[in-house]
Amino acid sequence: MDASIASILLLDGLTNGAIYALLGLATVLVFAVTRVIFIPQGEFVAYGALTLAILQTGQVPGTAWLLMILATVAGLMEAFTQWQHQHDVSRAVKSSLKMVLPPLVIAGVTVWAAPQNFHLAIQAVLSVAVVTAFGPLVYRVAYQSLEAATPLVLLIVSVGVHFAMTGLGLLFFGAEGFRNPSFWDLRLPLGPVSFSGQTLIIFATTIALIVLLWLFFERSLYGKALRATAVNRLGARLMGISSNSAGQLTFLMAALIGALSGLLIGPTTTVFYDSGFLIGLKGFVAAVIAGLSSYPVAMVGALFVGTVEAFASFWASAFKEVIVFSLVLPILLWRSVAGGHDEEH
Repeated sequence: MDASIASILLLDGLTNGAIYALLGLATVLVFAVTRVIFIPQGEFVAYGALTLAILQTGQVPGTAWLLMILATVAGLMEAFTQWQHQHDVSRAVKSSLKMVLPPLVIAGVTVWAAPQNFHLAIQAVLSVAVVTAFGPLVYRVAYQSLEAATPLVLLIVSVGVHFAMTGLGLLFFGAEGFRNPSFWDLRLPLGPVSFSGQTLIIFATTIALIVLLWLFFERSLYGKALRATAVNRLGARLMGISSNSAGQLTFLMAALIGALSGLLIGPTTTVFYDSGFLIGLKGFVAAVIAGLSSYPVAMVGALFVGTVEAFASFWASAFKEVIVFSLVLPILLWRSVAGGHDEEH
């Protein structure tokens, strides 16, 4: 290996690491606020890329129909819960409509726009909107009623949600993979490496999202409410912060990050219905490096994971996944020895 090959591999690793950084940040965010180890984070990535791919063909993506169904189920659950607790029909209906109407509007617009063959940018916005709308609905249907459960129970639920979303992905998108067009056809030679427009978009989007997340948590009232919930759920609830609203907002942000990641990674690789699992798992490795608690460490860990993957694919391509996921073992061992053991009650 010479310097030019090493430079190319490093650029490739940092590019993939930027995607893993977003997923790692989303994983840390979801766990900090809701204590959910959100395994299906990668499914949002696959759904985002494949929804755009189907829109490119002029067809209605299956995610639009799934969004309608899931919104209806979540609305019925919300109405029943509100009526059961307060026995107020009008309030139950208002709460249900508040949850149902935005996803139904997004799905309806997508169904109308799909045959119109709009510009790629408009299709990308629709894809992000559709997948982002899944976040609060998934939390409401699968997790909200179990918010007091142990992390182990929530992990088991996450496994079930992962398999459900993967199976639905196969149903709606088929077994064939798709590769999306690049958003910017640029080639910028710089020494032995060549920066593509898509690579620059990936880095710019990652940096912009990280800055926006920092501003959101530091400057906005909702961000501070999420931070309070992450620090002390009971204390936040006593101060009037709804844990249900915090969970739905957290999953909304996780779905948005996943959808954007899908759009970023779609032009660089062929995405299948089950590709999200491995992609999300690498983001999870970055989150584990951060102890599921530190956003900066998760970002650094993701760049490290991407670099290791790139060089492993050069030296031992058949074992690159094994090498990447084996990173978790010494990290978990070190954290187990250094952090001690706490009994969970």
